[in-house]
Amino acid sequence: MTGGPLVVLVGPMGSGKSTVGALLAERLGVPYRDTDADIVTAQDRPISDIFVDEGEPYFRELERQAVAAAVSEHTGVLALGGGAVLDEGTRELLAGLPVAYLSMDVEEAVRRVGLGAARPLLAVNPRRQWRELMEARRPLYTEVARVVVATDDRTPEEVAQAVLDALELKDV
Repeated sequence: MTGGPLVVLVGPMGSGKSTVGALLAERLGVPYRDTDADIVTAQDRPISDIFVDEGEPYFRELERQAVAAAVSEHTGVLALGGGAVLDEGTRELLAGLPVAYLSMDVEEAVRRVGLGAARPLLAVNPRRQWRELMEARRPLYTEVARVVVATDDRTPEEVAQAVLDALELKDV
């Protein structure tokens, strides 16, 4: 296959991009790639440490580069970090690609990830900060998405099937 990833997953932290992405890749018989994992591997440290040591602008530049490389190189299922869509160049790269936005509400986010300390943008008053992040990012997720798949009260398998159905893809 040529022309970029078969599926790109975007959405907030905890929406299941990594879990659903791995399931989709298995069901489609293609490789899975996660740009956050690419950054962690390249930097040999967790994203939270990059935020603390170097700051968010430094991380966002690493993220922009990781997404650009993955979009140009990867032909399987690709999951992007929650803030990747903040970059205008990244949004332009995603134009025309089969992007699925995995959406969820704040109560689901709390249930899934606890909005804890490992999430550097949610260190203080996590519920309010999550809502503020989503107010800023939701229009960007929607802008780049071909389909929106709600993940609330669904298993990863159900979400994966909903993505396949919405993008009209057949598993192997």
